[in-house]
Amino acid sequence: MRQAFHALSIPTSGKGLYEITRELRAWLSNEGVRDGLVTLYIRHTSASLLITENADPDVVKDMAAYFERVAPEDGPYIHDAEGPDDMPAHIRSALTQTHLSVPIEKGALQLGTWQGVFVFEHRRDPHRRGVKLHFIGE
Repeated sequence: MRQAFHALSIPTSGKGLYEITRELRAWLSNEGVRDGLVTLYIRHTSASLLITENADPDVVKDMAAYFERVAPEDGPYIHDAEGPDDMPAHIRSALTQTHLSVPIEKGALQLGTWQGVFVFEHRRDPHRRGVKLHFIGE
């Protein structure tokens, strides 16, 4: 049994979903993993992680539009010290996930055929989002 750690730095250009499946697979391949579990953890309160369809770009557009309706910027929020997009970003992050775990078998992520791993940026401005990776297995 072994462990490996890595950090991804994901540039975003504003609100939206940014697929990181390729970067995740590349790191796992470089590590030469066989079987185990990889955990991803995003170190932010205004961005999150998501596994969703990566085949049809309309899925990520609909996902982003849905969260705009659920937590709009013009909502009645008390917290506004960091701008009108900050509190809705915290709400969107709380409704999604800050960490994911994906099994690995025979060196391959066990994602479904149409699944991809995404950073979900909830803020308007560009950011650089840190995602910590932890593999355990062999």
